[in-house]
Amino acid sequence: MQQLIAELEEAGIGRVSLNESLAGHTTWKIGGPADLFVVPDTREQLAAALRILHRHGVPWTALGRGSNTLVSDKGVRGAVIKPGRGFDFVRFDGRAATAGASYSFIKLSVMAGKEGLTGLEFAGGIPGTVGGAVYMNAGAHGSDVSRILQSVDIVWEDGTEGTYGKEDMAFGYRHSILQERRGFVTEATFLLEEGDRKEIAAAMASFKDRRLRTQPLQMATAGSVFRNPPNDHAARLIEAAGLKGLREGEAEVSLLHANFIVNHGGAKAEDVLTLIRRVQSTVEDRFGIRLVPEVLLMGER
Repeated sequence: MQQLIAELEEAGIGRVSLNESLAGHTTWKIGGPADLFVVPDTREQLAAALRILHRHGVPWTALGRGSNTLVSDKGVRGAVIKPGRGFDFVRFDGRAATAGASYSFIKLSVMAGKEGLTGLEFAGGIPGTVGGAVYMNAGAHGSDVSRILQSVDIVWEDGTEGTYGKEDMAFGYRHSILQERRGFVTEATFLLEEGDRKEIAAAMASFKDRRLRTQPLQMATAGSVFRNPPNDHAARLIEAAGLKGLREGEAEVSLLHANFIVNHGGAKAEDVLTLIRRVQSTVEDRFGIRLVPEVLLMGER
């Protein structure tokens, strides 16, 4: 490990630290330590880091804002890579909006609206980064990333790079090629439409008001826990099964929105996993539907 760290530092790979707690890097406020925590600030630093890790045979995991992610209490073996400040940018060119991997997806939707561009309103309630949104083909309100993505820049695990169109991304429901082939989004360009600023602002305000009324946004959560099954909603099934308020330790199925699990403070990853399994089992027994988690499980089990 010391040789690896020495090579990373010699290559000038941003911040490198050992045994960093990931609880402070996730919206659930849950997670043990990463063996190695790497924060590159440029695409060149990222590519160099991936080449070094690849050469040493060290596994790595990408982490953005840490929403939609449950990190094991035991932590993550290998390296966790979190894009630094150099990936936190946005620029507009006509109808195109280009943002870095660590730029807030919510903020991107707000900035696009101010530019009089429509098509990103659905992103106003998705609490992640642009990189994570592309990885998951994030969506809401009948739209998703695949509908507006023009191109994405990716550094693959061996350090090679490329620019890809949406036709290359194998998009599906909460799916992209990045779940099949190991790579790291550095930036993405979205092609939007010209719209009326007042209408865009009104639509986003309506979505925001609905979220405030129906989602536990003031608590530590990871967003929706389960994917919606075909022609139904996970929240409806969980609520119909009488599982709102189901609790394990400091983790609870939200009383406000059944497809959220909240951390009351001090919840462990095992508490959340226990709730996930109990919800799956109960819903399957009641309705014959096996709910599939949308949250990503990261780390040692």
